[in-house]
Amino acid sequence: MRNGIAGIDHVIIGVRDLEAARESWSRLGFSPTPRGRHIGQGTGNYCIMFGPNYLELLGVVDPAEGAHRLARFLAEREGPMGLAFAPAGSPEAVREALLRRGCHPSEPRPLGRRIELPEGDAIPRFSLLALPPEETPGLDSFVCCHLTPELMRRPEWLAHANGVSALNAIHVLVADTAPLLPAYDRLLGMPQVTTTDAVALVHAGGQRIVFSTPDDFLTMHPGLALALDMPLPAIAALELAVGRLRQTADYLASRGIAFDEMPHRSLAVGPGEATGAILIFSEE
Repeated sequence: MRNGIAGIDHVIIGVRDLEAARESWSRLGFSPTPRGRHIGQGTGNYCIMFGPNYLELLGVVDPAEGAHRLARFLAEREGPMGLAFAPAGSPEAVREALLRRGCHPSEPRPLGRRIELPEGDAIPRFSLLALPPEETPGLDSFVCCHLTPELMRRPEWLAHANGVSALNAIHVLVADTAPLLPAYDRLLGMPQVTTTDAVALVHAGGQRIVFSTPDDFLTMHPGLALALDMPLPAIAALELAVGRLRQTADYLASRGIAFDEMPHRSLAVGPGEATGAILIFSEE
């Protein structure tokens, strides 16, 4: 274990209305899990599970129980708000690996989530390691260690009508990519970080984090539009793997969902359809 990080575990998408978000993502062809509730945190979620990773639709269900961080984000906008890295080992081993790299992870913190299943509630459990903001600049992130992974991936939760099988990349907008490089070199290793002009590409296991300015993002993805008032830094887009792009396009068209055909065999759905996230579907 070199850096303790195996890839991207999940992306958190802040939403103002959990039930409306579930309906929107179901219309897009995803199969959300039953509703979950974080124990003692005032937040609830629906998860969209893939084989290697997932998306988490996160909303406030009890403002009195300390959901202040999410509430502050939602006061500005809905959309992708944070990233959880997948661990390459136990929480203790991951923490030791990060310390050896000169990082400053927190002690592991337990988290439980109650899932409402027809046969009765289940409680997946996790261990979280936080990293200081300056050690993952441009990203609100942590390491998420699954202690009960068998509770998270039922076969029916992994089958999506739009053909999506994995989250491949996230696209993060920043004012300048140069200041990011030393921190990600330290966190993941210099071979995992490359730059091309004003774009910084960070490899986390089999996934990618693409940092760029808004102008460079639009140059890479002609035809897309960004909200002019989007505060930086911001996760603007999620790149999702599909088996057959034509199948995905046919499904979206059958539901009346507008999409743009993009270069390099991909298509994009705008943020109005996906609670603030641009979705880019690409063939595996």
